[in-house]
Amino acid sequence: MARFRNKKNKPFVKPIVMKKQPNVDHITGDKIPKSFVFSRGKLPGSLRQLQSDLRKLMLPYTALKLREKKRNNLKDFLNVAGPMGVTHFLMLSKTQSAAYLRVARTPQGPTLTFKIHEYSLAVDVANSQLRPRCPQDLFKNPPLIVLSGFGNGDQHLKLTTVMFQNIFPAIDINTVKLSSCQRILLLNYNKDTKRIDFRHYSIRLQPVGVSRRLRKFVQNHQVPDLRNLQDVSDFVTKAGYGSESEGDDEAATVTLTSDLGRVNRASTRSAVKLQEIGPRMTLQLIKIEEGLCSGGVIFSEYGNADGKKKQNDQEEDIEEDGDGDEDTEEDGDEDSEDGGDVEKD
Repeated sequence: MARFRNKKNKPFVKPIVMKKQPNVDHITGDKIPKSFVFSRGKLPGSLRQLQSDLRKLMLPYTALKLREKKRNNLKDFLNVAGPMGVTHFLMLSKTQSAAYLRVARTPQGPTLTFKIHEYSLAVDVANSQLRPRCPQDLFKNPPLIVLSGFGNGDQHLKLTTVMFQNIFPAIDINTVKLSSCQRILLLNYNKDTKRIDFRHYSIRLQPVGVSRRLRKFVQNHQVPDLRNLQDVSDFVTKAGYGSESEGDDEAATVTLTSDLGRVNRASTRSAVKLQEIGPRMTLQLIKIEEGLCSGGVIFSEYGNADGKKKQNDQEEDIEEDGDGDEDTEEDGDEDSEDGGDVEKD
């Protein structure tokens, strides 16, 4: 007699459905820019962490867990970028003299090469703050980009402005939701030093005229400790602890058009607060190429022939040669796969 299997003891496993990111903005109808952040050549541990911080900054339209193989060259990333709708590459590299960041538009360029003079990781910025703030839902929406000091004069500054503006999706001030505006990427150009200050901030709103005690009470849903108070009114009227920076500056207050959270209500004035979350960099534009890491040089910081030769000697190690020059793989992968594989989780 045949035996039947008992299916009641078999546990039900819910299938995992991967949410596909849209390629077109449903409001503006424009193509949503996406990016890859990867390295070219060997990087020290601090630059590896900077690469991870840049990937987190570019969320949600980037490959956060992009895995690079030993023999991956630029053509491999370009072949994967087309079907996935990737529009920009951010490439980190390191020579004996300095570190470099290249920002390129796929598939045909242009490519902007920046020299990284100074940088601070996100963990370093958080350790320097008394109350670091970086919730996980902060990266559900792309940051707003603010460009300062670039002006309308030099052609290479115009091209830099257009490149960074197109890295992130455009917003419509008439339809944008306040809840989606949680981060700011600030690029400030100093004409005297010819350097760009790269800063990443989080945005938070505080209602004007409400003490810090009441804000924490409404946000945290916790019963306050009233044992040392004579009356509940003492908790409301007591000033509590604060700082001079928490004063209500008229120039930094806005009137909300819609509710934002439990504390900030529509038609009320709220103070806009910025808190740096990192990473932080000081960049200098040294070269602009027509193509994708190739082609004619549109701009070079070293204008004369001797300067160009010196710059080419400095960048000898960061030129694309198509060879695999990475000894280790990300995410602990040590399998012997071919160089044409680029994996994205």
